[in-house]
Amino acid sequence: MEIKMLESFLAVAREENITAAAEFLHISQPALSIQLKKLEDEFGKKLLIRGTKGSRKITLTEEGHILCKRAEEILALFDRAKEEIISSDETIIGNIFIGTGETETVRIFAKVAKKIQIKHPHIKYNISSGNAEHVLNHLDKGLIDFGLIFTEVDRNKYEVFPVPIYDDWGVLMRKDSPLAQKDSITPDDLWDKPLIVSSQKGDDNYLKRWLKRQEKDLNIIASYNLVFNASLLVDEGLGYALCLDKIINTTGTNLCFKPLSPPLKANCYIIWKKYQVFSKATAVFLKCLQEIFPPTF
Repeated sequence: MEIKMLESFLAVAREENITAAAEFLHISQPALSIQLKKLEDEFGKKLLIRGTKGSRKITLTEEGHILCKRAEEILALFDRAKEEIISSDETIIGNIFIGTGETETVRIFAKVAKKIQIKHPHIKYNISSGNAEHVLNHLDKGLIDFGLIFTEVDRNKYEVFPVPIYDDWGVLMRKDSPLAQKDSITPDDLWDKPLIVSSQKGDDNYLKRWLKRQEKDLNIIASYNLVFNASLLVDEGLGYALCLDKIINTTGTNLCFKPLSPPLKANCYIIWKKYQVFSKATAVFLKCLQEIFPPTF
């Protein structure tokens, strides 16, 4: 199977039309149809459903949807490999891919990138947000170089760099809510309140220990993946969101953030796959990261 065949398949999947895809690829329609037939023959499965006489729309079969997803990943990895191989020793170019949750700690990457930028201005950064499961999934597939997560991982599988910065947990609430007059929030303040909690892996362990209650004993009315979405629920008066500080700017809004008492801090880790072969760009990034924030273990 050739890379060109995957590119052709993705063009058809995107355009949903053989003629439009052929024009995009600058090849003839018969040539494109031959490539698609070869691809289906190689897999021994039907990947595309051609439209009926009255419609030229192309749809994907179940197998076609699977190939579409994997083809995007394969081409992304191919482009990265090509970029890394052709870069010269004198000029380091390339993309660094980082997966992270929502946290003020992302500033660490910004500080490292800023320092590198002077000497290596051609290095570019791609940051995607998601929960720990999303980050680990992309790391395992080789789609990102580094992950920033709040939960411990298998140290036989990943290199782990404990970040010397902590995020503080607290409660996001409306300024007119009963708890808004308090300087800090204690566990018993929340036992009878409608709570909006993080669905992030590992966060439930943090919070249950602090709250001194099991989930079944709390009034959890919603969960969130992104804090911004949770802030909208809070703003509508749905409940109180347990979240990290400095993610939502409450200035000029109906919302306020109150820290927890006793304080609850989130440990953060930068991780990458063990025995990972780094590109020149990622090697430079990791070296600079360890110079700015020397490991403490």
